[in-house]
Amino acid sequence: MIIRRARVEDMEGINSLLRQVLYVHHVDRPDIFKAQGKKYRDEELEAIIKDDGTPLFVAVSDEGRVLGHCFCVINQVEDHSSLVDAKTLYIDDLCIDESARGQHIGKEMYEFALKFAKEIGCYNVTLNVWAKNESALKFYEKMGLSVQKIGMEKILD
Repeated sequence: MIIRRARVEDMEGINSLLRQVLYVHHVDRPDIFKAQGKKYRDEELEAIIKDDGTPLFVAVSDEGRVLGHCFCVINQVEDHSSLVDAKTLYIDDLCIDESARGQHIGKEMYEFALKFAKEIGCYNVTLNVWAKNESALKFYEKMGLSVQKIGMEKILD
């Protein structure tokens, strides 16, 4: 297995993972997420792959099968009125194919993203995780992440 930047030819495998992610979110929050579909249309996904500001990494088996993805966004704060200058790598989505889980691929992908963030001079790495996604929460805590902020909601009848 290798971890590398995604290529256009990886789109089919990435789309399969995006459908898995959507379904996991749908199970926890069917009031927000549809049961089928994916987060990005193909033309949007291709643009993400080609954009250096949104690095997308994939874990690929020796046979070329996409086993996982890690969507990232580079955010830069400069000359803000109240925030200090800082570069952040935001992990928008990290998913391992359900058939490849338990092989520590998620850990390797997360560590790859951390190394990348350090190499480009980031202050920190951030991400969001759904509160009901207990396995993801446990994984990120095990990776050493801590709560930065908490989003709250009130569903209106």
